[in-house]
Parts: sequence; C-alpha cells; structure tokens
Amino acid sequence: MQNNKLDSLKNVDIENFNIDDLVDLRDIRIDKNCSVQSKIISFVEQIKNPYFFKVGNIAVKLNFDDEGPTFQERLLNSLKECSKSS
Repeated sequence: MQNNKLDSLKNVDIENFNIDDLVDLRDIRIDKNCSVQSKIISFVEQIKNPYFFKVGNIAVKLNFDDEGPTFQERLLNSLKECSKSS
C-alpha cells in the first residue's frame, strides 16, 4: 500500500463515520501457512482501513507517535511474532 494511501486512511475523521461501515477485527482471518508478506496483504485487504476499525460495537482508531516505528513496521513485527507462536 502506498504511503499517500496510508496517510489518507490514517487521517479519517472518526466523528463523521458510521460504525456499521467499519470492518470488525474479529472477522479477519489470516492463513498461518502464508508468508509474512501475504499475511500483511491479506490483513490490509480485509480490514480496509488498518487505522480505523471496530471490535464488536467499539470503534478503534489507531495513532502512532511520529518519532516511533511506522504502522508497517509494527504490523510486520506483530505478524512475525504470531508466526513464531504458532
């Protein structure tokens, strides 16, 4: 996913969104047998907006410190950790 696309997803206004339009994180399914890159692609395709989604009836908006790791780095590290534990 291109950086400008991620920036636009990151800047979505939470006040002007219908929770029913958000993807529920509990519905995401990732094939543990795929490569890390395939897992990332699958996650992003399913979640639609990795910065703004829901868990049940709760809207979740992720924000990261500009000085810290990027979203991409955090997602990659998370998927690598999941792969180790399975």
